[in-house]
Amino acid sequence: MLLPINAAIAEEKLTKYLLVLLPKDDKSQFLQKAGYTLENWQHLEIDLRAQILTQPAKFVETTIYGSKYRIDATLKGVNGVELEVTTIWMLTNQQAKFVTLVPKRSSDHE
Repeated sequence: MLLPINAAIAEEKLTKYLLVLLPKDDKSQFLQKAGYTLENWQHLEIDLRAQILTQPAKFVETTIYGSKYRIDATLKGVNGVELEVTTIWMLTNQQAKFVTLVPKRSSDHE
């Protein structure tokens, strides 16, 4: 299943979570390898739409918030470095919403 390309991606998820150095579960250093920073956060949003949302989503589970999906894909950064990522999305009433992005673990199943 493909999720809608116009899925909601909150600016705050990118600028106050993913691209900010955090003491626990930091993802900013991982994303910096591909050239994503707070200064160019818009590129991450554009690339999530163009490179991730064009890939098939796998149903994970139904929660009280909606249906959870994951997309495993390669994210080619602004500097050409490719990152293997897993993104999580929530689908409610046909509105898809970005939840998070994590480095893909080698133990994740296809």
